[in-house]
Amino acid sequence: MSNQNIKVPKSLPVLVSLLFVGLVIVFKSAINIDSGKAGVLFRTFGGGVVTDEPALGEGFHIIAPWNKVFIYEVRQQELFEKMKVLSSNGLDILLEVSAWYMPQTDKLGKLHQQKGLDYLTRVILPSLRSAARSVVGRYTPEQIYSSKRDVIQNEVYDETKKILDDQFIQLNEVLVRDVTLPTTIKNAIEKKLKQEQEFLEYEFTIQKAEKEAERQRIDAEGKATANKILNASLSSNILKEKGIQATLELANSPNAKVVVIGSSKDGMPIILGNQ
Repeated sequence: MSNQNIKVPKSLPVLVSLLFVGLVIVFKSAINIDSGKAGVLFRTFGGGVVTDEPALGEGFHIIAPWNKVFIYEVRQQELFEKMKVLSSNGLDILLEVSAWYMPQTDKLGKLHQQKGLDYLTRVILPSLRSAARSVVGRYTPEQIYSSKRDVIQNEVYDETKKILDDQFIQLNEVLVRDVTLPTTIKNAIEKKLKQEQEFLEYEFTIQKAEKEAERQRIDAEGKATANKILNASLSSNILKEKGIQATLELANSPNAKVVVIGSSKDGMPIILGNQ
């Protein structure tokens, strides 16, 4: 059996090359966006960042191989920051703050065009720091430590939100997690608060004693008034009448007795013996 030369079609290398190029194009054109993320399309030959169309959503997309897609996390995220700020009297306060934020998905193209992927450090962090310094600077350490924590938290949120609303970022919440004062200041405030608490307890005890004394005074005055009214109503004639009634009742009693008529000082009968 004779060997025959296998002839390779001249078009095969071209076909293989075209197939390879096609695979590269498909690979470069295909993009998958994970859950909780969105993509901003950049058209290399078509005006750059797309801002007038919605961002690319989750799932599989085909784009021109010369274009690019920038992926953003669009779920709520948390920024934790520990910063030094000054109180109204110039003392250092260490503030630990968390901010919950997310990009505005319908404006993701503008966010990418004007701020970029690092918008957290370019926009959110400076805004949060500025708002915290402005708000804390209105209060004394004592106010911050005792009663103004929730107020400060709300004010920091409001001021930060005002800045971010025009920056294509949605701020959901600001939390003041901890406030640390200088040790000497903290000890002085705690001592003062303890003294105030003791004073309030002492005042309460005094007020309680005063109220009890007032109650007893009113009770005694009531009894004295009642006795005064009673004494005023008991004339000698009334007393004699009561005595006669009592004598008659005793006279009808089955017990043995001796009744002496008119022998008492006021002429009332005297009853001797009770059986």
